[in-house]
Amino acid sequence: MGKLDKFKVELRGMTAPTATLEMDIDNNFFALIDAPEVQKGKAQVTVNVTKKSGTFLLDFDINGYVIVNCDRCLDEMEQPIATTGSLSVKLGNDFGEDGDTVIVPERDGYINVAWYIYEFVALAIPLKHVHAPGKCNREMMDKLRKHTAREEDEEAADGNGPVETDPRWDALKDIMDN
Repeated sequence: MGKLDKFKVELRGMTAPTATLEMDIDNNFFALIDAPEVQKGKAQVTVNVTKKSGTFLLDFDINGYVIVNCDRCLDEMEQPIATTGSLSVKLGNDFGEDGDTVIVPERDGYINVAWYIYEFVALAIPLKHVHAPGKCNREMMDKLRKHTAREEDEEAADGNGPVETDPRWDALKDIMDN
């Protein structure tokens, strides 16, 4: 029995028109997937399977968190995730794809959804992940402030007084503190 077998969804033997599966993912799941984007986390996955004239529609609902590094202080942080996704599956002769539909061999009669769950989780992570205000590592934030060039520092360095800036860029100065 494979380590990710609990993520198999049996399709061939499905008699009811719908089925609901509950799955939990954790650090062990991410270690088994062995992909670089996400390596730690915990979430609950609900898969609703609907059988419609030879096609199976799998609707995923994923809620939990992943561990990522803060973009500011580089400490680990919990990033909440809540996402949904859909997958259309057909039974056929061999593995393949037909547009947006995944084809799995009828002789197998199942699809392992572990990788699809991982992809939904990875795509749910925002591009920017930072701690809540005041939660970043203080030591790292002090070092960052110390080594960040500021306009006041530039004025003091050349001794010519205030430096004129392009007003279009003035609004972006606030980003440095966010």
